[in-house]
Amino acid sequence: MMVKGQYYYDSRTPRYAVLFAAPLLFAYELLAWLLSNPVTPGVRNGADVMLKAPFVHLAGYRGVIAFDCLLAITGVWLVARDWRRHPGPLRLPVFPLMLAESVGLALIVGVVLRYATAALLHYFVLSRPAGLDMPTQLMVSLGAGIYEELLFRVILVGGLSLLAKRVFGWTPRSASVFAVLLSALLFSSFHYIGAYGDTMRVSSFVFRLLAGLVFSSLYVVRGFGITAWTHALYDVVVTVGGG
Repeated sequence: MMVKGQYYYDSRTPRYAVLFAAPLLFAYELLAWLLSNPVTPGVRNGADVMLKAPFVHLAGYRGVIAFDCLLAITGVWLVARDWRRHPGPLRLPVFPLMLAESVGLALIVGVVLRYATAALLHYFVLSRPAGLDMPTQLMVSLGAGIYEELLFRVILVGGLSLLAKRVFGWTPRSASVFAVLLSALLFSSFHYIGAYGDTMRVSSFVFRLLAGLVFSSLYVVRGFGITAWTHALYDVVVTVGGG
């Protein structure tokens, strides 16, 4: 029988977080490949494009392969290192519990964000991405869970927090607050960049700023795996489900 504290600890560890997020990455990459064709490479999540851009610039299509290999190797290394430090079998019941938690959090986040934005601005309308069919919207939503969390939470929140602690000498709590606030501002701004970026509106900017605060805080508290799935499921409900 699994106690609550044990689940809370296990679900944050790399072995569970990485393995839990892996199907999300696979589903996104498979959909992106199926929706592309020899003439056009197809639409990709913006964070995916940003992360792979330096690799593409240096090596073209081989750069994409290099990035994918680096991502896979990093994931395997994190899981292996965690297993060496804390040996023992996987507790398989942890994974359905993580999924149930992610579903519940996605629904809660959707309700809280809409009511919070409405309370601040008295109105809010979130439009679907223009010009994208349903399968492409689904693919982009899944990509948000993986690549936006990698960019804005793992890299940005983690990097800013480390910077604040090592350079500014802040306490871990102050560093986390700083990282959450700044990453949320950048996360909201990110959605207005590029050909498929939204038209800048105060209502949608505030909405996404609040979303950034929620997801960054969730990452600090619950780790990468649950945050990635919560973000992906939330985006699916909003963009595909007509939220």
